[in-house]
Amino acid sequence: MDNRILDESIRRVPDFPKKGILFYDITSVLTNPEAFKWCLDKMLEIYRPKKEDGTINAIASVESRGFLFAAPLAEKLSLPLVLIRKKGKLPGEVFRASYDLEYGSAEIEVHKADVRAGQKFLLIDDLIATGGTLDAGKRLMQMADAEVTEIFGIIGLPDLKFREALAPVNVTTLIDYHGA
Repeated sequence: MDNRILDESIRRVPDFPKKGILFYDITSVLTNPEAFKWCLDKMLEIYRPKKEDGTINAIASVESRGFLFAAPLAEKLSLPLVLIRKKGKLPGEVFRASYDLEYGSAEIEVHKADVRAGQKFLLIDDLIATGGTLDAGKRLMQMADAEVTEIFGIIGLPDLKFREALAPVNVTTLIDYHGA
């Protein structure tokens, strides 16, 4: 089966969050059990061999929709799952990294105790646009002497050059959309 079931499940919202932006809403995939299962099955197909060959030995995910795809994958692969949260959401000692937004910047954090030196992470988010958030996530792992060896998103917007921004890490998406 190709990715038509995924494409047909993704809601397009014009002019959100501002005029001229076409927003690809992943929440509609979650309301379609067949499409959600298709995504999880594809993720298992891609990452089970990478666990077996040692390319990855942990999963990290960015708040919040990325958690919904990362958690079942981590369970199926029996890998630890590390949550990357927005600034101020974690109670313990954290590593913090900032990234640029269209107007300003934001910060994400990870518990220092959750990341071990030498771990090889698959980093997951729902949609990859410029790659800024995932690059910050990659830097968080590096602060703990861990490494992001793979990056995954359900949706990719390659016209925004996320692969270049995240190089040399391999980036995999299930569907890419070009243009607005």
